Amino acid sequence: MDTGILYLCATPIGNLDDITVRCLNTLKECDMVACEDTRHSLKLLNHFGISKPLTSYYEHNKKEKGEYIVSELKSGKSVALVTDAGTPAISDPGEDLVRMCIEEGIRVVPVPGAVALINGLIISGQNTSRFAFEGFLSVNKKSRFEHLESVADDERTLIFYEAPHKLVRTLADMRKYFGNRRVSIVRELTKIHEQAMIMTFDEALEYYEVNSPKGEYVLIIEGKDCNEKKKEAASEFENLSVTEHVNMLIAEGIDKKEAIKKAAADRGMSKRDVYNQFVKEESK
Repeated sequence: MDTGILYLCATPIGNLDDITVRCLNTLKECDMVACEDTRHSLKLLNHFGISKPLTSYYEHNKKEKGEYIVSELKSGKSVALVTDAGTPAISDPGEDLVRMCIEEGIRVVPVPGAVALINGLIISGQNTSRFAFEGFLSVNKKSRFEHLESVADDERTLIFYEAPHKLVRTLADMRKYFGNRRVSIVRELTKIHEQAMIMTFDEALEYYEVNSPKGEYVLIIEGKDCNEKKKEAASEFENLSVTEHVNMLIAEGIDKKEAIKKAAADRGMSKRDVYNQFVKEESK
């Protein structure tokens, strides 16, 4: 018997008109819908006059329900996976189900549609040529700080999701690790109170002293300026001459050629300039 297909169906993140014809047809034709919250998804299906068996699939039951869904797929049934809003498997346990299906040789098909991170990015006013999606920060303080520290020097635009009750704390933590960069704060995408504001972290923290956060947020943060990184790198070794820097690296066991290369990277200089300066100082 052929296995069924797992369809990853993107549903609206607010405006119901954003659902696609293909998604509606898939929901009508599948044998079962696996969803984050059956009550929420039932409202969506009822709105479009669709009646299908529902099964819950979320973070705290993903292991046993994942096994159940895979068994249904292996019996030949087709399953549509949806989240409460947006695209399954993005900051979502759907990624685990996809992995299970791939391991079992079950076909997985995307049914594209709304995704908050992309829609937030394109109205942010930030650089869209290179970006990194970082999802939600951990509620664990140590993990949070490690995450922020790991991306603090990234030159790409950074995208995070955040809930309203944690927004101010998150902005304060980001200010500490990222400096006073520009952040685009996007909320309630596709809904009546959709809003996109671009400001510095300091301005954002001042704004939320008098305005309570409401709605779900996408935070789009400008990447670290490469010139700023070069300045920081140079300042770290400003008390060392180029020759002292290279000799320090050689003393650590690095050969001269690699030491010159690393010193150039450390100081934000070209290898040629470091080499010429090193030779000149060594010849004195």
